[in-house]
Amino acid sequence: MNDVKNVVKRIAILDLYDGQANEGMRCIKDLIAAWGIMHNIKIEIEVFDVRQELAVPDTNFDAYISSGGPGSPLESAESEWDNAYFKWLQSIETFNQNQPNWALKRQILFICHSFQLACRYYRLGIVCARKSTSFGVFPVHLLPAGKTEPLFKGLSDPFYAVDSRDYQVIAPNKQQIEAMGGAFLAIEKERPHVPYERAIMTIRFNDYFIGTQFHPEADAVGMQMYLQRADKKKAVIDEHGTEKWESMVAQLQDPDKIMFTYQHIIPNFLTMALVAK
Repeated sequence: MNDVKNVVKRIAILDLYDGQANEGMRCIKDLIAAWGIMHNIKIEIEVFDVRQELAVPDTNFDAYISSGGPGSPLESAESEWDNAYFKWLQSIETFNQNQPNWALKRQILFICHSFQLACRYYRLGIVCARKSTSFGVFPVHLLPAGKTEPLFKGLSDPFYAVDSRDYQVIAPNKQQIEAMGGAFLAIEKERPHVPYERAIMTIRFNDYFIGTQFHPEADAVGMQMYLQRADKKKAVIDEHGTEKWESMVAQLQDPDKIMFTYQHIIPNFLTMALVAK
């Protein structure tokens, strides 16, 4: 534990939920607060409603987390909020390029919808609709570069994460990621019974930007509440059957699955961004 007195770290959360009720924002805030207490570091959090208010942060934050959200990561292209979002992203890139002190460079974590937007922006693969919604607790398999990635420190291979998406990133552009100095880190579960390409689940875009297509912020309490809602329970059962719903509820009780991921990935990111420099 670091005993750092009078240190204040400012973290910006870019909210892409478009005003829809969600557990993601609560979980992100809870994880940041818990990390600050553990490291004896004062934390200031500021939330920016990107889609409804066109609000984006400046370059004066110590770290950035960009959330998941509803809708298509393709249809928003060239919309007002989409343009504002990528203008912000470019501002962070420019700041990092002009900052000679590595310790002051800004790091970003992209989650799910934000991850898909970043993949579209950097042309790192094909962003497309899935044949059916992916929703549940699934294994995530590490690629070679992922086995030494600090974001995954303490996790097993595979590890388990909450997946909730109608879109996906496939067909990784290896030439482009190499040119950026990044790497493809993890892919989704193998599905030998279907003829579909496995989606990329984690990418390191460069030394300072990293993203996951799953939800590392998901906790068991929030997921239990979500799955117990009458409309969500009905939707899962209608789409996947009662057995699937019961399996998902049971997996939330397993401490080696999503709670283990919850306790590692975002805390690891915060340590990388704010301490391990």
